[in-house]
Amino acid sequence: MKKLYTLIAILLLSVPAHAQQKAEEILNTIVKVKSTIPNEARTARILGTTREGNGILIDSEGHILTIGYLVLEATAIEVVNQKGETFRATFTGYDHETGFGIIRINEDLGIQPIKIGQSPMLKEGDPVLVAGHGGADAVQGVRVVSRGEFAGYWEYLLENAIYTTPPYASYGGAALIGPEGELLGIGSIFTQKTIPGLGAIPCNMFVPIDLLRPILDDLISTGRSQKPPKPWLGLSVEEIHGRVIVLQVTSGGPAERAGLKTGDIVLTVNKRPVRGLADFYRKVWSLGKAGVRVPLGVLKDIQIQDVVVDSEDRYQYLEIRTNR
Repeated sequence: MKKLYTLIAILLLSVPAHAQQKAEEILNTIVKVKSTIPNEARTARILGTTREGNGILIDSEGHILTIGYLVLEATAIEVVNQKGETFRATFTGYDHETGFGIIRINEDLGIQPIKIGQSPMLKEGDPVLVAGHGGADAVQGVRVVSRGEFAGYWEYLLENAIYTTPPYASYGGAALIGPEGELLGIGSIFTQKTIPGLGAIPCNMFVPIDLLRPILDDLISTGRSQKPPKPWLGLSVEEIHGRVIVLQVTSGGPAERAGLKTGDIVLTVNKRPVRGLADFYRKVWSLGKAGVRVPLGVLKDIQIQDVVVDSEDRYQYLEIRTNR
């Protein structure tokens, strides 16, 4: 904890010049990411056609790590450094399973990349820093309030997500920084977390940096992880009192073709009862890789029906292309 407080002092520029230089080196790795997405893109309606957030320089080759939704289906990407200089960036890779996105700039920023840390060491109660583009003014001290499961409505599941509070406003792609100035996570969303004795508190969810190591080379070389793709149904779902309810079906996706509609309640997967969102995903993914047939028991109005969804590879639906 003493190291973290020292780092906070450094980042607030209330220390000697040599320490300030170290802090500036850390903050200089954080850039603003701005992307333009065509109106006809699959994600345009939900995520918009102009997106802005943060990214972090992670190697000497110009690769910048961000949260993937900022650059997904982008046709133009710009990066702004701490001096306000703007550079053109190209899309490099995206991982559906973690949500990480990689972009690249060809120009040399003249700075050292951030050190990649080890996120499994973070535990509840640990103090950390969140930093976005904007120098010392964009640094905020937070605490880890929880390590655990996160299930997103977009067919997304993390086993050991990092939750921090107080929430950070510019969370998209923000850097979670440890006491040695190392990168521990990437900002994903604003959410709430129920803490025993405290109730639901506002917080941010960060994707742990250790999930990057096994897939980084694949993202850079091929644009995606080479692990077998999980079956994708094309559903937006929410959990209410342990029930999985369909919020929306993706236009042209597997669930829509199978006849699923908003308001349907998923009761079973392959005849096995579904107990919440995370359980639903695990049961679907346990059937095999993308392309597997997924038998569901669905409550439609007042009738229970058997529905079979022919799953797909989500990458093919989004037609992710890299500039290679």
